[in-house]
Amino acid sequence: MTKIKSLADLRKMKEEVQSKIKLRENSDNSGQLVQIKVGMATCGIASGAKDTMKFFIEELEQEAIDAVVTQTGCMGFCYAEPTVEVILPNKEPVIFGHVGKEKVHEIVDAYIKRGELVDGIIPVNFKTIDD
Repeated sequence: MTKIKSLADLRKMKEEVQSKIKLRENSDNSGQLVQIKVGMATCGIASGAKDTMKFFIEELEQEAIDAVVTQTGCMGFCYAEPTVEVILPNKEPVIFGHVGKEKVHEIVDAYIKRGELVDGIIPVNFKTIDD
């Protein structure tokens, strides 16, 4: 942890924390924002989902992309953990498997910024009860 030596250091730390909180709690208008849900069940956590979530928050902040980053429970794809669901505004959700630091960068750069599909998509072959 960094030592705080001045009021400027404290203000800088406050701004960093507030921007990270904004990414996680920006749910008021989540339908118009990129939504990222990281699978944080026991299997996801054991496979590195906490780091994956941290990587997403850092990458989105660095790229100045407004998004909602949250955690969710088991998605049922334990073989592909860490798993991440990405929902672009007005698009169907896409689930990615085996998401580490490099995959986070690829998802943000190619899929979120340019709308290009990337390797690692888990096909969803079921319908919800509402369909």
